[in-house]
Amino acid sequence: MASTDNELLSIIETCQISAPPNTIGERSLPLTFFDLYWLHSSPMPQLFFYEFPYSKHHFLQTIIPNLKHSLSITLKHLFPFASKLVIFPPSQNKKPEIRHVEGDHVTLTFAECDHLDFNDLKGNHPRECNKFYNLVPLLGSVEYISDLIKIPLFSAQVTFFPKTRGITLGITTHHTVADATTEIHFLRTWASISKNGTDVLFLATEVLPFFDRVIKYPNSFDQLALNRSGVKTISIELPNQYPDQVRATIVLTRLEIDRLKKWVLTKLPNLEYISSLSVASAHVWSCIAKSRNHLDSEKKLKDGDIEMGFVFYVDWRSRINPPIPQSYYGNCLWPTFAIEKSSVLSKNNGFLIAAELLGKALSETINNKNGFIKEVESWFKKLRRDLPTIGVAGSPKVEFYDLDFGWGDPVKFEVIFIDKNGSISIGKCKGSSHDIEIGLSLPTKQMDAFLTISRDALEKIFNEESVMIGRLNCKL
Repeated sequence: MASTDNELLSIIETCQISAPPNTIGERSLPLTFFDLYWLHSSPMPQLFFYEFPYSKHHFLQTIIPNLKHSLSITLKHLFPFASKLVIFPPSQNKKPEIRHVEGDHVTLTFAECDHLDFNDLKGNHPRECNKFYNLVPLLGSVEYISDLIKIPLFSAQVTFFPKTRGITLGITTHHTVADATTEIHFLRTWASISKNGTDVLFLATEVLPFFDRVIKYPNSFDQLALNRSGVKTISIELPNQYPDQVRATIVLTRLEIDRLKKWVLTKLPNLEYISSLSVASAHVWSCIAKSRNHLDSEKKLKDGDIEMGFVFYVDWRSRINPPIPQSYYGNCLWPTFAIEKSSVLSKNNGFLIAAELLGKALSETINNKNGFIKEVESWFKKLRRDLPTIGVAGSPKVEFYDLDFGWGDPVKFEVIFIDKNGSISIGKCKGSSHDIEIGLSLPTKQMDAFLTISRDALEKIFNEESVMIGRLNCKL
């Protein structure tokens, strides 16, 4: 368990779930440079909240057996999640790979929590980051076999809240095994089998994963990915010491997003690309810069001219020439960058500057006619720049709120791993495919400043927009 605390959590059972015997056997999956790019990344804990107005007896007698059985069947179809990441000794000069042998498993933990408030944790308001780490699992133990290193790739934990009537599903994934598209496919498969009791409906309605490695690229890209950060060790630990850090969620409604788009279009009529993602990200980027500068001025620090990076990860499945299947299994993401000085983003027109930079960056990626080959080396050079960077985890195109394991859809989704690296999460809202939900994790004082700055910035833009519309109506 991460941050084991007997006063907060009671372990009901920890089990090892394998695919049914003799359904997978020995298999291996080569890694492309899209996968190797994430080799040195920390594990990715995430958390789903479900309302659960049922008894502990029902949880023990029905939910636990069903989740064990359905996970086993799921692993039959998506074996890499039960496999190991194998790191070979340097003398063998072999790339890491994902390898499955009979008996490989996923660690699945069931727990009960009496001392945390489910309803508080699933809120949008600022909440202490450290409270969440009892609810997400570690990946497991690293195996050292002679000179081989074998690293688990996925684990799960289900926690029952008897007093506040809820369940959380915590998952931790190593990024080399999956991007968001692949991960959500795995979770939907597990949820479908759990809800229906068998994989019949899944096989009848879903596309099976496409495991073939069909992406063509120069061999040198693999080494570029392996060396991208100069880090030679691989960590599977979950950091969980954030004593003065909180997470919060802000929601931009469809109406607010449309008004931001119109505002950008009015002020930047020649900007070719304006999207919900670009304006939402621009708003957050500029407000984070302003919140940092606000705190720096209080501390009398002169670092307002520090450059800040912002990076999206774009799905290339449909952009590779020729395109690969959407069901392609693994990672197929590549970064799109924008960089600007904090002092510039903190100006009154910081939002417009950010919207222009992000719109141009996304436009270049979306309209790229040359594919990714010619751009890879320059991208790796940008990645090695040592500057504060806000990364985006998730996408408004990926649906995380329809995972019904048999007791309803989740009521909240939290990306826990943004605590560590200063990223934000962006996704669809619960109950709306047009509203955008943005998760942030910041020091307490900075979060307070950010929320005030964000609210004031939106109010100022919308007030100015109303005045402009009023003047236009008068002229008409």
